[in-house]
Amino acid sequence: MVDLAGRTVFITGSGGVLGSTYVRRMLASGAKVVATDLPGARADALIDAHGDNAQFGFYELDVSDEAAVEAIFTRVMADGWQPNVVLNNAAITGEMLMGKGKSFPDFADTTVEDFEKTLRTNLTGAFMIARQMDRDIVGKYPSTLVNVASMYALNGAHHRIYDGMPFKNFSAYGVTKAGIHGLTVWLAGYWANRDATVNTIAPGAVLNGHSDEFQRRVGELIMADRMGQPDEIADVMLFLASEGAGYMTGQLINVDGGFSAW
Repeated sequence: MVDLAGRTVFITGSGGVLGSTYVRRMLASGAKVVATDLPGARADALIDAHGDNAQFGFYELDVSDEAAVEAIFTRVMADGWQPNVVLNNAAITGEMLMGKGKSFPDFADTTVEDFEKTLRTNLTGAFMIARQMDRDIVGKYPSTLVNVASMYALNGAHHRIYDGMPFKNFSAYGVTKAGIHGLTVWLAGYWANRDATVNTIAPGAVLNGHSDEFQRRVGELIMADRMGQPDEIADVMLFLASEGAGYMTGQLINVDGGFSAW
């Protein structure tokens, strides 16, 4: 078990299937956890689950809101937290769009507004969090940033597996997740002499209420022949957040059951 005692982990997008798993597992590993997300049912569930734990704090945050991002670390530190690990996890995903009743248009019908909204959250938001780390954290004490990409960061989507499904892979998602690793490698060199590391984790297909048919289709593309469990992604995230990953920076770690190795 990874020991995260002495680590204070700041997580964006903490209420999703992976974010909530990171929160739970990091608290269990001895970390202090500062969780952030938009207000709503996901935030309420986090507070209900962990609100009585003195190691846990929750802050509402929209990573697409520049003013909110610029203020967040000042707010957190004023309350006595000192984040030394930051997870850029917030993202607009296909499942999130489906949950909000959004349709999945063909590429030709994708609006600039929807593309740019995804870009603003998934990539510009990650940039703004990293920029605020640079201003408030990096160089003051050792720190770690883990950017969350996807199996689709460097691999094309298999569009046929989405035929007849209630959700699809949409262009802005893969584009922004590819950009995430570009941010990682740029920052890794920029922060190299300031005692800060930056890495990317690229989760594969994670089971989140998907139908048996969709699981079958995806499993055929994966060496492990199945979708992953959230805790299997968290296992690797815990290592990247630990002191044990101190000699790693600028790396892309695929946790995808072999999808990217075919």
